[in-house]
Amino acid sequence: MLDSMPEAALQAGSVGTGMERTLLITLTGRDRPGVTSRLFGTLADFPVEVSDVEQVVIRGRLVLGVLVTHTSGVESLWDAVKKVADDLEMEVELSTGGSKTPKRKRSQLHVTVLGSPLTPAAMAGVAGRIATHGANIDRIERLASYPVTAIELLVSGADPAALRAALAAEAAEAQVDVAVQRVGLHRKAKRLIVMDVDSTLIQGEVIELLAEHAGQLDKVAEITEAAMRGELDFAGSLRERVALLAGLDASAIDAVRDRIELASGARTLVRTLKRLDYKFAIVSGGFTQVTDALAADLGIDYTAANTLEIVDGRLTGRVVGPIIDRAGKADALRRFAAEAGVPITQTVAIGDGANDLDMLQAAGLGVAYNAKPVVRRAAHTAVNVPYLDTILFLLGISRDEIEAADAEDPS
Repeated sequence: MLDSMPEAALQAGSVGTGMERTLLITLTGRDRPGVTSRLFGTLADFPVEVSDVEQVVIRGRLVLGVLVTHTSGVESLWDAVKKVADDLEMEVELSTGGSKTPKRKRSQLHVTVLGSPLTPAAMAGVAGRIATHGANIDRIERLASYPVTAIELLVSGADPAALRAALAAEAAEAQVDVAVQRVGLHRKAKRLIVMDVDSTLIQGEVIELLAEHAGQLDKVAEITEAAMRGELDFAGSLRERVALLAGLDASAIDAVRDRIELASGARTLVRTLKRLDYKFAIVSGGFTQVTDALAADLGIDYTAANTLEIVDGRLTGRVVGPIIDRAGKADALRRFAAEAGVPITQTVAIGDGANDLDMLQAAGLGVAYNAKPVVRRAAHTAVNVPYLDTILFLLGISRDEIEAADAEDPS
């Protein structure tokens, strides 16, 4: 056991002064039931007030810190706390402080780091950038160990924009994903998630699967890639690609629908957020003939997509109605937020292509998911691992919470 402060120092800091002082008690050792209650039960016998408490368990090892204030009458507290530590076979440290309890700094931020793997060097780089910006790490918590390692840091005293830019550079260098978000009630409030479909909710591009049936895959894929990079106007590129499908039998849509595979973690993402009363929407530059079926399967609340024109059982090579392009996706986000009664600041948009940019920037949190470089640079944060449910970690939801909910409600 660590006896870090002589009893005499405790007595000197309290006897007869009448001055309010602080005492930090830290217990460290094997975690077991009753540690917290035993310590507080002992403290209840002394004239102290609890100012702060923090507790963390790492691999079965507990670190419990309690900050109390006192003026006098605590001369025998050291012996009482040491006895608790001895009985529990734990280590204890006590340290005294001045008359003022330190206040937490304002402008607290959540910094979430995702890595697969997450190396010590990457964490050192992130921590170094935080320190360089004059900020302090108040708490560190692991949210998940798979499919990626997710660590959340509570950081105070940093300018959000400056720190976000610095950590984005560090993330690119260390090959991890880092998100910076303000601390606040909004993070736990009801939200609206708006997601792109092709290469985000599902694997691959529907129009390319249709083009394969029409024998036009190479031409369509080339146009799609240029549009996703932002080199072509989306509406024009869509019309050009759809025109290449003219004459294709409509049964090809059914065949494509049967081939579609959801992104890894997609069902977990939707299921978990629906349990938390989130509203969910998909906004696609693809086609209603596919997105409507996805929405029905996953229980998605709102959809917006283009509609292929079909006449006499064949595709005409045209779309019906207004095209859902870059501006159309942002408009859909705002429309769905209004219908759901959710402020724009409490929306999350997820996408991978240039036509998602307006939507990502309009949302409260825009997530570039395995996106093109132009999209990663413009979004609030980026996720570059092929697991859609890792976005839950950005919302402060841990893997343990996800699994506990699944165990309680396996449906």
